[in-house]
Amino acid sequence: MSAKRGLDEAGGLFPIEAPNATPNSPLGAEGHRARMRKKLIEAGPSALLDHELIEMVLFLALPRRDTKPLAKLLLARFGSFAAALTASTAELRAIEGLGEAGIAALRTVQAAALRLGEAAVRSQPLLSDSGSLAAYLTAAMARERTEHFRVLFLDVKNRLIADEVMGRGTVDHTPAYPREVVRRALELHASSLILAHNHPSGDPTPSPADIAMTRDIKAAAAALGIALHDHLVVGRGAPFSMRGQGLL
Repeated sequence: MSAKRGLDEAGGLFPIEAPNATPNSPLGAEGHRARMRKKLIEAGPSALLDHELIEMVLFLALPRRDTKPLAKLLLARFGSFAAALTASTAELRAIEGLGEAGIAALRTVQAAALRLGEAAVRSQPLLSDSGSLAAYLTAAMARERTEHFRVLFLDVKNRLIADEVMGRGTVDHTPAYPREVVRRALELHASSLILAHNHPSGDPTPSPADIAMTRDIKAAAAALGIALHDHLVVGRGAPFSMRGQGLL
């Protein structure tokens, strides 16, 4: 008796009944997935290895494929779970077999992580929880390939009103205009600001131009009664705090 067959994403046939399923067959792969689901649910996320987490993400997008080889390929190419999630769309499209569905799945996990970090930042006054702010900015910016300049606008109780990217630049420079920052703060009725930008090199030490730009924004904001609390430079490791280092 021939095995029953179904259609995969590309329109090809695959067996849906196999009396002697191998680990690479659909039936064998589903057994492997069931074991991983059980481990995730019963033991928690820390029980899964990086490639298993990527597998779990990808098999939601590619349900009829064995995603273990693809997960291992992503880790080999990018070096870590976090780097795979934050790889550029062009880099992900170069991974054979990933496709738009796989890319969208990775982007969904990245977006969910950022939303969780943002929720922690919004839940209390920022100046009382510098750890959550540092973690959020690191997740949002540390792996960007070019510099991004963002401004966190705060209310009178130092709660986040808005977090906006106000400039994108090259690998070592982002234009930032004090007039635009202050204009936006007035539109949002912000009482204070926190600035942040990333260094793709990984070294968060601010340049002389970074320091001069920060002081220009501080002066422009102060003229209108808006305080600048800090400028954080994100690289590898903990962000560099200009206020903490006496540069403000």
